Amino acid sequence: MVEHSDLMVLLARTTPKEQAAKKTEGLSAFLIDVQAAVGNGLTIQPIDSMINHHSCELFFDDLRIPADNLLGEEGKGFKVILDGMNAERILIAAECVGDGRYFIDKATAYAKSRVVFDRPIGQNQGVQFPIARCYAEVEAASLMVEKAARMFDAGEACGAEANMAKMLASEASWRAGDVCMQTHGGFAFAKEYHIERKFRETRLYQIAPISTNLILSFIGEHVLGMPRSF
Repeated sequence: MVEHSDLMVLLARTTPKEQAAKKTEGLSAFLIDVQAAVGNGLTIQPIDSMINHHSCELFFDDLRIPADNLLGEEGKGFKVILDGMNAERILIAAECVGDGRYFIDKATAYAKSRVVFDRPIGQNQGVQFPIARCYAEVEAASLMVEKAARMFDAGEACGAEANMAKMLASEASWRAGDVCMQTHGGFAFAKEYHIERKFRETRLYQIAPISTNLILSFIGEHVLGMPRSF
């Protein structure tokens, strides 16, 4: 996406690590003019991937950044990034809820219309129940997304809620996609049904922008108070 962006937030160490009181201090956030930086210390290398947009590698080589581009307080950039990450996780969680509802709508419509042995396949509990369970899981995840969004808008600390919303929604959308694929059978792999594309895309969100294991680590340590796992 950086190929189509005008601006980028960069976190860089401005105080040597050994001189910082904590490893999260001494980091500063800067606003970068992407177009001005390309060829002047920034190189963008696209990576072909299985989703509908490029991922990119970024290479920094003596990129000079004006001091006026500093975001917030020097040395306190990690907090700027964390706040942005909460917004990102809530946004991705909302996208996953949308993906889950898309899969459920597609699966439900097909289960109603596809007739085998003189009855719609949705009349069979083996087809009907998995779709119904996915509906319940997606709607439950949606409630956590709404809670996290309300807290973020109110300026409240919402790290736990943003993380849980992203985890629950990404897993619910993936299960809904799997059930949708199963409901359609072989037709799920046909591009005309627009299922295989979304199925590939929604798998990403258990990995990025933060992996499920890191979310569980955050909850275990910062919410439940258990020892740090790494």
